[in-house]
Amino acid sequence: MTLAQTERHALADLFGTLGPDQPTLCEGWDTKDLLIHLIVRDGRPDVAIAKMVKPLAGHADKIQAEYAARPWAELIDVYRSGPPGWNPMGWGKVDELANGGEMFIHHEDARRGQPDWKPRVFDSATSATLAGMVDSGMSKLMLRNSPVGVQAKLPTGTVQLKKGPQPVTVSGEPGEVLLYLSGRRVAEVDLTGDPEGIAKFGGVKKGF
Repeated sequence: MTLAQTERHALADLFGTLGPDQPTLCEGWDTKDLLIHLIVRDGRPDVAIAKMVKPLAGHADKIQAEYAARPWAELIDVYRSGPPGWNPMGWGKVDELANGGEMFIHHEDARRGQPDWKPRVFDSATSATLAGMVDSGMSKLMLRNSPVGVQAKLPTGTVQLKKGPQPVTVSGEPGEVLLYLSGRRVAEVDLTGDPEGIAKFGGVKKGF
């Protein structure tokens, strides 16, 4: 199974354990909000479009309210089954590329929203997959607002993410670095480099 698949199933299991009203790392969202977001992402592009077009906002609210009224276990089953057949995001390699990082990050959003969370230890194959995500266009896009240079120092080597002045190095396990780049401040990383650069980088909005 791919990372996208294993993280999806693990997060579905976690939703079942936590219930619909637990906190997450996504500001203002509990576990039900996060689950509905993922279901909409998988199969309701009309809602995603409506959120971006102000006159259509009522449509997005209506569909999300309809999901919120459905039984929790039913929502989990919808999410676990993945994107519907017509959605290319559920097709093989596309699923892996489009959903691997998303499922991992949101799984950690739910895990780390709880007071007793601990970092997971991954096998070498999973670590390599996460390292590949750090060294990707997605990670570089998440740093588009950074005014300083950034590199990631992983156990397997150093990755240049953004050229610029006052460079900063983000060191840690691949999953932790990926979480930090996505804006999750609880990620267990170390920042080294130019002190002024670190201050600027720490305050910049990261992620999407």
